[in-house]
Amino acid sequence: MLHLVDHIFRGDFHWPIDEQSVGFIGVATIILSGMGLSVRLYQSGQVGLRFWVMVGVLGLGLGWLSHFSPMTDQPVAVIYHTYTAPWAGSLAVGCLVLLLFSVLGATVFAGYLWQRNAYPDR
Repeated sequence: MLHLVDHIFRGDFHWPIDEQSVGFIGVATIILSGMGLSVRLYQSGQVGLRFWVMVGVLGLGLGWLSHFSPMTDQPVAVIYHTYTAPWAGSLAVGCLVLLLFSVLGATVFAGYLWQRNAYPDR
């Protein structure tokens, strides 16, 4: 959520709503509702650890393409320099890095549990 708030602070959401805002709202809605539905499906036993490994890999790919690839329009330097205060830019970049490391950690852990069959997929 903090990373989405950062996107709002950096101007990805405009008022009145325009084309860029619609895209931002669409992507945020798909990601958040998809995660909510995925947690619900996991709790009900309809998906397992293999599913979470795939979601994690896709999330890491999306994060890399969105902020670290050579073709992105929002690299880390742009995120940092959007803010006038250095601490705010560092906080925004830190949230992004922590988000990606938490997704990486969760993905590796889910893969470990899946491979060792501690919690077999349903």
